[in-house]
Parts: sequence; C-alpha cells; structure tokens
Amino acid sequence: MTSKFLRFFLTAVVLFAISALAQTATPASGSTAAPAASAPAAPTTTASLTGTKVGAINIEGAVFGTNEGRRDMEALQKKFEPKNSELKGLNEELEALKKQLNTQGPSLNPDAEANLKKQIEGKQKTFDRAMQDAQEDFGSQQQDVFGRILGKMAPMIVKYAQDNGYGMIVDTSKPWPQGPVLIAGAGVDITQAVVDAYNAQSAVPAPAPTGTAAKPAAPKPAAPKTTAPQTTQPKQ
Repeated sequence: MTSKFLRFFLTAVVLFAISALAQTATPASGSTAAPAASAPAAPTTTASLTGTKVGAINIEGAVFGTNEGRRDMEALQKKFEPKNSELKGLNEELEALKKQLNTQGPSLNPDAEANLKKQIEGKQKTFDRAMQDAQEDFGSQQQDVFGRILGKMAPMIVKYAQDNGYGMIVDTSKPWPQGPVLIAGAGVDITQAVVDAYNAQSAVPAPAPTGTAAKPAAPKPAAPKTTAPQTTQPKQ
C-alpha cells in the first residue's frame, strides 16, 4: 500500500496545489502574474464581451496542457526526483521497523519492544515532516508556474471570446458540486482551442515524449489512491 502511495506522490502534490489555485491565482494583463489569496480570478470583466454564446474552459487543463505548462511541470517533477527518492527511502526504513515489530514483537522483552516503538514513532514523525515540507515546496513552485502562464493566457481567452461571439465563459476545472457548472457539453468547450492558440503564440515546442506512453495534452490530476502510512499499534 505504501509503495503505491509513494508512486502517486507527485500526482497527489499536484492535486493539492491545483485545488487551491482557482481560488488564489489572479491573472494580470502583463507577461507575469503573481498568485494572490483572493476571490476566484477572471480574465477580465464581462463588460467587454457583447456576444450571446456561453462557452466553457477547463482553466487547469488549459494552463497545464500548453507546451509551456507541460515543459515546466516536467522540469519541476524532475527537480523533485531526489526528494521523492529520499521520501521513498524514509518510508522503506519505516516499513522495515513496523514489520520487525509485527514479527518480533511477541518475543521481545518490554524494554526492547518499547525501544522499537520509539524508533517507529521517530521515523514516522521524520517522514511526515519531510512529506509535508515537500508538498508545500512543490505546491508553491507549481502555483508560480500556473500564475505565470495564466497571466499570459487570460488576454487570449478574452480575445477568443470576443472573436467568436461569447458573452460568458465558465470554468469547468472542478466538477459539480465543487464547481459551479452542473453539466457542459463538448460543443461549448474552448479549452483545446485556447491551448492551440497559446502554443502558436508562445512558439514553445511540445516536450519530447517520456516513458512508454505519451501524456494527454490537457491532463486532469488524479487523487492519490492511498494515504500516508500510520504507525502499527501492537495488541496489548
């Protein structure tokens, strides 16, 4: 179970960070936008849109589906590979101690058993602290990537809406009830069109495929499949 947890470490961090971005990132009209803790950001006021059509865009998918977003996230994940390896090592040490307690606990004298439990408790605290620090660091840097790209993408969303007769664009990054949109058909989705326009303007080439399978153009982060390991409590 814990090995699966570690395999999904980066995915989990991305999920945690992205879930807050729609509430904290405030795009600007310039080339760089710094995220801020405020109400959900919008590219511009609706006063500049005179059309009557309603469109939908997955902001998270659009930002991280661009060539620039994919490139920067791959670089960020690579940057955190040593930390991921460190966490894996800490977890393996912790699991080895837990296994030792489970298998040898009944035969250990009280002092030896208490010492082993103390080691497990210390390793668990070290692991939890390291995991939390890594999540916060990764999330902060990923939020920077999101805010910077969204700041440049926002004017393009407005222009696309103006050029194509849209009077409203809604964000479908989060499914209902976490998000405001109950259902939206593919025919109103402009995510890929905005991604294509951004790629054309940025001139950033698509990242080279890595691994055995290509990643989707606009990935939707998945939730982690397991939880952090907990200290095993032997039967008294």
